[in-house]
Amino acid sequence: MAVYTYKYPHPAVTVDCAVFAKEDGETKVLLIERKNEPCKGMWALPGGFMNIDESAEEAAVRELQEETGISVKEVAQTGAYSRVDRDPRERVVTIAFYAVIDKVCKVVGQDDAKQARWFPIDNLPELAFDHSEILTDAIRLACREK
Repeated sequence: MAVYTYKYPHPAVTVDCAVFAKEDGETKVLLIERKNEPCKGMWALPGGFMNIDESAEEAAVRELQEETGISVKEVAQTGAYSRVDRDPRERVVTIAFYAVIDKVCKVVGQDDAKQARWFPIDNLPELAFDHSEILTDAIRLACREK
């Protein structure tokens, strides 16, 4: 693997993934409860830091599997989110994605997710970071597909 060194500071890159499914005619979104700080105990979109040897799409699929047990083959990009103060740990830019699956399925909180759970999109808890903004954009895009 190549070693990268730069004269200029650069941000970390994360991915976040909104997964939508229908149950009894109601659209639901998959969220995880954060096990660790920052935002410990808050609900968030599944996601995490991108590895140096993977694409953003690969990272989104991997993080979704690691945190919830769900495997998806394809994700669509929602957008990039780069507000300077969006993560208190360090300068982080996230690339957000969404996926639509056929139906609500069993999920398990794993890795750094305390739990994973489906929520109706019209009855959501307060979300960590800027995930409300990301989710609003993902809902707009996912609903346009249908």
